[in-house]
Amino acid sequence: MRTLKFAVLGLLNRRPMTGYEIGKEFDYELGQFWNAKHSQIYPELKKLLDEGLVVFDIEISGDILEKKRYTITEKGQLELLKWLHKDEPVEKTPKDIFRLRMYFSNNLDLESRIHLLESQLIQHKKRLSILNKTMEQYQGGVPPHDTDRFGDFIVLESAILREEYVIKWIDKCMGYCKAALEKEQGKAK
Repeated sequence: MRTLKFAVLGLLNRRPMTGYEIGKEFDYELGQFWNAKHSQIYPELKKLLDEGLVVFDIEISGDILEKKRYTITEKGQLELLKWLHKDEPVEKTPKDIFRLRMYFSNNLDLESRIHLLESQLIQHKKRLSILNKTMEQYQGGVPPHDTDRFGDFIVLESAILREEYVIKWIDKCMGYCKAALEKEQGKAK
């Protein structure tokens, strides 16, 4: 299934956009759970155009710069709604290189493990800080359920919970490694 198709249709269902603007959405809010590169977005837009799911208007910016602003068609909206109603089975766990390294970490000395864990902890704390800053826009509470902001809010909340869990897990792993290191150092004395 072309999931990118539905991500693009969903964005265009919110408002007409250029390919560049769609790419920016993947860098911002969608980037917390789905990603796509500009090199994927433009071919997908061409397919959607060929399928009659989107149309575009050409806008002139400056003297000669042309931009295509895409709009979802009625057929595109029907495809999107059909997809939204679909109940999917839970997907396989996504690949995680760091967890794979930790799985085989018995091949590393404890100091190296602790260093890797500390590096990941810093990165996840930074990501959590960015997410919490983004969440500040919702200080008024949960947005109305029939707005675009509601979906943004619940996915952002999920991303925050995910990062909090990962930080907790890394802290536990570091505790195990530090306790083992102290035990090793105690034996060496």
